[in-house]
Amino acid sequence: QMQLVESGGGLVQPGGSLRLSCAASGRTFSSYAMGWFRQAPGKEREFVGAISKSGGRTNYADSVKDRFTISRDNAKNTVYLQMNSLKPEDTAVYYCAADTLNRVSSSWGRFDYWGQGTQVTVSL
Repeated sequence: QMQLVESGGGLVQPGGSLRLSCAASGRTFSSYAMGWFRQAPGKEREFVGAISKSGGRTNYADSVKDRFTISRDNAKNTVYLQMNSLKPEDTAVYYCAADTLNRVSSSWGRFDYWGQGTQVTVSL
């Protein structure tokens, strides 16, 4: 079993930045691709981005491409989501997830472990 704990969420003004972190424990972090998803009230869970176990491959949703960046530090068992130029429509609970098969997929069904989420609110 892998445990994932997100942090770094909060309230930010439009145009601002936040960096989310997801700390992993319980399994060999470097064996897993990692992903970020988000869910706004009344909406379905949405893919944000994913990164391969080595960090060499990434995949982003069109809505965040060129604004968000995923990175990972396998020595610290942590994956990050740097979010710049934030918009009100980025408001959601953000979840990190781990995929045992290193697929860098946009499909939430392909991820095996999930964190509890961290709230991001973009508002004046």
